[in-house]
Amino acid sequence: MLRRSVLQGAAVAPFAAPQLASAQARPLRYVPQSDLAVLDPLGTLNLVTRTHALMVWDTLFGLDANFRPQLQMLESATQENDGKVWRLKLREGLRFHDNEPVRGRDAVASLRRWAQMDAYGRTLMALTDELTAPDDRTILFKLKTPFPHLPAALAKITVLAPVIMPERMANTPANRLTEYVGSGPFRFRTDDFVVGSKAIYEKFAGYVPRNEAPSLTAGGKHVAVDRVEWLSMPDGGAASAGLINREIDWWEAALPDLLPLLARRRDITIGNADVSGTMGCFYINHLHAPFNNPAVRRAVLGVIDQAALMTSVAGTDQSLWNGRVGVFCPNTPFATQAGMEVLTGPRNIEAAKAAIRAAGYNGEKVVVLQPADLASLSAMAEVMAQLLRDLGMNVDIQTADWATVLQRRTKRDPIEQGGWTLCPNSAPGLQTLDPAVHFWIRGNGLQAAVGWCDSPTLEGLRDQWLASADADQQKRLATEIQTQCWKDVPYFPAGQFFQKSAWRSNVARSVNEMAVFWGVTKRD
Repeated sequence: MLRRSVLQGAAVAPFAAPQLASAQARPLRYVPQSDLAVLDPLGTLNLVTRTHALMVWDTLFGLDANFRPQLQMLESATQENDGKVWRLKLREGLRFHDNEPVRGRDAVASLRRWAQMDAYGRTLMALTDELTAPDDRTILFKLKTPFPHLPAALAKITVLAPVIMPERMANTPANRLTEYVGSGPFRFRTDDFVVGSKAIYEKFAGYVPRNEAPSLTAGGKHVAVDRVEWLSMPDGGAASAGLINREIDWWEAALPDLLPLLARRRDITIGNADVSGTMGCFYINHLHAPFNNPAVRRAVLGVIDQAALMTSVAGTDQSLWNGRVGVFCPNTPFATQAGMEVLTGPRNIEAAKAAIRAAGYNGEKVVVLQPADLASLSAMAEVMAQLLRDLGMNVDIQTADWATVLQRRTKRDPIEQGGWTLCPNSAPGLQTLDPAVHFWIRGNGLQAAVGWCDSPTLEGLRDQWLASADADQQKRLATEIQTQCWKDVPYFPAGQFFQKSAWRSNVARSVNEMAVFWGVTKRD
């Protein structure tokens, strides 16, 4: 049987790991964008939990700064039987934080747990006949059909990442974990965790990093700080003062109105919190009038003003937002200009009003959900509600806290029974990287993302993309998907904005694309 090697440990020059300053006297103190409330890496869609998960647990593949999957916990990954078999081999010496070795059966159980929670995982498992661990260092996928995106699936770094945990934990349902034994570069100190106050992480001496430079979540995760303290500071003024007074070292989500004050200081550095930014959108309820009519959806799409939406979120500084955003995250491999004139051309309100009337709109109520406690989404809801009023629609903007909105938007009932029409949302740009992870464009009806778009054409194009191993064909299919989105309008794209981080100038970061803690040094 012919075997061809797909990914093997790269032959690279030895990497000089960052060195600890003589037994760090002080920890690295970090203020995350929100409280860490859920510790299970698969227990929530909250980004703070994702960042926590990538500190404590490792993944079989990592994603590099060019958005390509690379070996991480693996020594090699080979394909056999014309791509229907993937044989993954773990690196030697990998250990969990309880000093037990990482075994193939731990990885198998972890991937099965992940696949129950994540759409990409479900896609992979639907194509899998067998997932086994023939020995302690091998993970074996036997597939029904070739799946060239398997490394990308297992390198996923958005929410619900496929992290590797001990088998006993992986056999525990979501949010039922009673221990948090990791496989990554930091050990989580469970006894020191206080919800709404602090979380403590310590360097795990038994972690074996790759002998490579770090690149996003790929490469060598060399740790140069002994301890990281996450501190909850919901008051932006307190966080800013703490940074200035050297009480904290890194503020993940600095408030825009405080950036000028911080930028004037030579001892503070400002940079993007996430190089892919945050993509804004509006979920559309496809089940009920008026937006169950694609003609109405297209008419509104043609007058959406992304610049107005993003200005409401991030202000007039255009370096903080992008108002010309299509389906896929800008400046990533599948971003395309196909059909962008629908969003960037002249906005003609009167023509849109006429198109809505011609489509049969008859004054049906349009309920726009507004999260009162999320400023960015609240602002987006206000702008959208006003646009719909300008279009002559019967708008009812309904305000509630985010937790209530999350529950409300799962309701499929008609408006008069507590249903909804539009709901603002946002996600990291990497969550719109390609057709596999971009769940806003799903068209599988009641199994789709909130809004329940039903488009066999979109689903068919996604299936073709998933089956393709050819880069040019993948690009062509992604372009076709964007073009189809302008016809079916599964959601309204609202633009892209960039959250800024601020950190003390005695802190140096090797990875700047997102908040990670390997490759970070702190001078006294």
